Amino acid sequence: MSFSGISEQEHPRVTPAVQWLIALNVAIYFLQLTVVRSADMAAALAFTLPDLTQRPWTIFTYMFVHAGFWHVTLNMYTLWLFGPRVERAWGAKSFTLFYLLCGLGRWLFFVMLTRTGYLLGASAAIYGVMLAYAMRWPDDEMVLFPFIFLAIKVKWLVVLLAGFNLALGLWSASAASSGVAYFAHLGGFVFGWLYLKASSSSGLDRLRHRISQVPDEPDDHPPRAIPRSPSRSNRERTEIDEIVARSNAAVATNKPGKSRNPLLPLSRRFGKKKTDELNRVLDKISAKGIESLTTDERVLLEEMSKRLRNS
Repeated sequence: MSFSGISEQEHPRVTPAVQWLIALNVAIYFLQLTVVRSADMAAALAFTLPDLTQRPWTIFTYMFVHAGFWHVTLNMYTLWLFGPRVERAWGAKSFTLFYLLCGLGRWLFFVMLTRTGYLLGASAAIYGVMLAYAMRWPDDEMVLFPFIFLAIKVKWLVVLLAGFNLALGLWSASAASSGVAYFAHLGGFVFGWLYLKASSSSGLDRLRHRISQVPDEPDDHPPRAIPRSPSRSNRERTEIDEIVARSNAAVATNKPGKSRNPLLPLSRRFGKKKTDELNRVLDKISAKGIESLTTDERVLLEEMSKRLRNS
């Protein structure tokens, strides 16, 4: 599998959290091949239902032990393919938390729906990462090879994987099979989707929902924002919200005949070119919606948001 139309700058190959996760999984598999037998490693780290009270740490450790070469190889390749760009957008800490949460989703689905056999592998955590990628960059295309040379959008790939696991889970249940826990895989998708919806972690969503309206100035126009949704609470406001809110107060208290631009420090910090680009992007969101933004425009908003947080 490989992506088409994504530059190296936008999709770095290795980021810190992805690098550590891959290294840990590979190291444990190497131990399985050299020092510890696979059966012993599974007995120590994989999860079975009695482990819920006897060895509770296996709720987490099951994600780092795999059943064989192709199991660990395909999982780590997929993490390497999708993970770095998501981590770059969120940061290593948030990415790692999300990864572990999706893994816990698989464990919970296993306890509720499967209950037999043992649980191991990072598949569900990686499915959650794929879902996060698809929700943020749904129309990116990837080529499936070396199996087949077929270009497919990421959003449809995630839908196909979810449907595949659901169908095989139903088949396994009807055949009384205790092999792969396909239903448990869906826990990664479900927990990932719930987390993304509940946290609204995307800076773009916050720009769309939480930034208040800024009146236009006749001279040196500041960046214009989108009206904040009335359903949002004040405590959820981002750093950008606070800056724009302060600008509203400054505009309201300006004395007649005195020219003042409340966002002038912002324009000085970013420069006129960046400020004009931000104006254009915010106007585009207001007119056509956040889904109309290109990848470069989304990167611009993420960059501005990050610089404001660090200022």
